[in-house]
Amino acid sequence: MQPIKHASSIDRTKNWRVLIYGKPGVGKTSAIRNLDGKTLVLDLDDSSKVLSGAPNIDVQPFDRSKPSEEWKEFLKNLAERVSGYDNLVIDNVSAFEKDWFVERGRASKNGIGNEIQDYGQWANYFSRIMTMIFMDAPVDVLVTAWENTREVTSETGQSFSQYAPAIRDSVRDGLLGLTDVVGRVMVNPKTGGRGVILEGNDTIFAKNRIDGRKSASIETLFEFGGGDDVHTASVSAEAGKPSAPKAGAGK
Repeated sequence: MQPIKHASSIDRTKNWRVLIYGKPGVGKTSAIRNLDGKTLVLDLDDSSKVLSGAPNIDVQPFDRSKPSEEWKEFLKNLAERVSGYDNLVIDNVSAFEKDWFVERGRASKNGIGNEIQDYGQWANYFSRIMTMIFMDAPVDVLVTAWENTREVTSETGQSFSQYAPAIRDSVRDGLLGLTDVVGRVMVNPKTGGRGVILEGNDTIFAKNRIDGRKSASIETLFEFGGGDDVHTASVSAEAGKPSAPKAGAGK
């Protein structure tokens, strides 16, 4: 067991774990350019072209046809692999999830569909991978994902559709529990500016346990411990607007 430490000595900004999610094309991968220091990107969805010319970013290509084998190789001597880097980016776990199920489908009896045991195996497999990344990588870690909606029920009994990272329910909550910051990336349709919602509500899953910001511009997202909020309205007029509860909700 590790030695006891006083809470006053805890540095909330050291080796942070951040997940950002959003629709394709909103700038999740481009946001990697705003990280300080040297960065290694595990490119799970072949989107690294937008990083062309970045001087402090190295990209590890990923063969999407054999994701299990690629992950096994990547995780060998993880601490040594990220030695000399300040940041590790796992770019698009949603794509990885999709590719893993395709791989398992090929190995099924009919060579196409997934079998019941695949879903339980996925939960264990993904959890082990992300726990290893978060616990063993001695660097800041950024994870990106697509977005979808999930059904949630508020304390008042109303049901809402909430934006959340596009990962299966069986593994999503475990991953989000390990993460210091979860933000939804959005684009202001009027200005084209990109911002990140860092405070959750009934319609958006988000959290920030590093500093007090409720939102940030994409350029200042990783400046933890300082900076001011970007007003939600400057990100998108719809960003913090609760959707109407479903018919019959709360009854």
